[in-house]
Amino acid sequence: MSERKVKSIFIQGPISPAFIAESLLHHSRKKNIGAHSMFMGQVRNDQINDREVTGIEYTAYEDMANETMHQIREDIFANYPLTCLHVHHSLGHVAAGEISLFVFTSSAHRAAAIEACSVLVERIKKEVPIWGKEILDDGTGKWKQSTP
Repeated sequence: MSERKVKSIFIQGPISPAFIAESLLHHSRKKNIGAHSMFMGQVRNDQINDREVTGIEYTAYEDMANETMHQIREDIFANYPLTCLHVHHSLGHVAAGEISLFVFTSSAHRAAAIEACSVLVERIKKEVPIWGKEILDDGTGKWKQSTP
């Protein structure tokens, strides 16, 4: 059993560029890191039935999502020589053009950071109980279907 504690991955509203920059700044002080890999999921203004998506309203089963993310985190650390792994996901309204998912991995070498980040994003999308309702420009909504 791991000694890492279950952390909340959730942030209310969009993930700000300042938050992302602060994460980078914090990690620049760690001299054993040689590579970082990041993924930022941004809300698109897709067209659905001649309506434009203006944002997404995110909801989650938070306790289960955090527990699931904890297990994924443990699996990733067991399979990749990472120094750090961070996941932040929005809850609530995120407008088109704003960031709703920030995944950040660090390691001594680039291959581990890049591969772990990619695997992590795919597992989040498939396994973590987070849902998004696309809000359309006429005020209606449509539950988002996950895509690879």
